Amino acid sequence: MSDNSDEEYSWVSKFCSLKGNEFFCEVDSDYLESNFNFISLRNYVPYYKIALKTIRDEECEELESLTEEQEETIESSAEILYGLIHARYILTDEGMRKMAKKYQKGIFGRCPNVFCQKQPCLPVGRSDLPRKDTVKYYCPRCQDIYFPDPKYANLDGAYFGTTFSNLLLQWNENLKPESPPRKYVPKIFGFRVHNTVSRYQDFKRSKK
Repeated sequence: MSDNSDEEYSWVSKFCSLKGNEFFCEVDSDYLESNFNFISLRNYVPYYKIALKTIRDEECEELESLTEEQEETIESSAEILYGLIHARYILTDEGMRKMAKKYQKGIFGRCPNVFCQKQPCLPVGRSDLPRKDTVKYYCPRCQDIYFPDPKYANLDGAYFGTTFSNLLLQWNENLKPESPPRKYVPKIFGFRVHNTVSRYQDFKRSKK
């Protein structure tokens, strides 16, 4: 079997192709092979060694003696481990290139704010630790955070981290929106509300 065929049917390829996993990019095999990239992750992953072998597509004799329930736990552990290494990988140049392509295609969703004119969003976590919070949408135009489509509601925010979205826009400034959204101006019977309201809006936004 050719290397290309092995790559096509790797654990990583199959995981990233599952419905609901569209936010993930495929972590390069070279990155997965470096133990240095996994430092401190074993603290968050049950059956760490077996999970690591799983995502690396390595033979694992331990799997032969496990119960069905244990196998399910290990598969879940492999997914957690992949999510955490994914958060590190997308901070590399190659990881950012892959995620930038998804961003430009709008795969991460679009801002629900009508004034942002369907601006593509980026996935963001509000914690770098797993099981703390789910992934959110970050709009680089209005700079607000939104809840994602329900099918992504259970994705752990730690799989994308707290720094990726802003770092990507610094890494390639061409990805930044060209202009800020047009501000909503409240009116009553066609007359603009006093400008102190606009100043209050700005104040509230600065506190976010």
